[in-house]
Amino acid sequence: MKIESEKVKIEIKICGMTNSDDVKAAVDYGVDYVGFVLYDKSPRGITPQLLRKILDSTGSDLKAIAVFVNESRDYVEKIVNDCGLYAAQLHGCEDPSDFAGFGQRIWRAVSVGEYDSCKIDVKEWQVDRFVVDAAIPGMYGGTGALADWDRAAVIAKEHPVMLAGGLTPLNVADAIATVKPCGVDVSSGLEREPGQKDYDKMKAFMENARR
Repeated sequence: MKIESEKVKIEIKICGMTNSDDVKAAVDYGVDYVGFVLYDKSPRGITPQLLRKILDSTGSDLKAIAVFVNESRDYVEKIVNDCGLYAAQLHGCEDPSDFAGFGQRIWRAVSVGEYDSCKIDVKEWQVDRFVVDAAIPGMYGGTGALADWDRAAVIAKEHPVMLAGGLTPLNVADAIATVKPCGVDVSSGLEREPGQKDYDKMKAFMENARR
């Protein structure tokens, strides 16, 4: 008798959210996590005040994750608590010793490619997820550049990985098959313009990631 292997559900995070309508649409399509960028140099950057307003209008069951770039531990902890976040995603060159024993979930971004200014060592971090992204000089994600899937797959063999970097509805299935991550993280690949999601792309991405 042939035994079918159990299908593992791929987790999906849609990041770069800037408004309540996009968040509600993502939830309706069945997204697992929604991400918000608290970095003023990003075209998708919002303030903690706007983040709190969006969360208040979309419900308490939302698993919200905020992206921080080179912020202090005290600041990150304050925003996580004030906004009731599911996790903090560190996307800069933060020192692991500064976040040792952090009382909240941490997702740690790791850049893979020819250029990586931060030189993050995954062995030095005890985190809930590693977000493997493309490495672009002087930038901290959200570039639309494709991550190195082969190198990402090496990390995914030993650590829980959310694959990011250049994902779209057209390539997400191949990315999952190659890297075998626990989930995928997408932002610019679902936009009609920076910070504004395209709902057709969002729906197609969700379907192709989980087919």
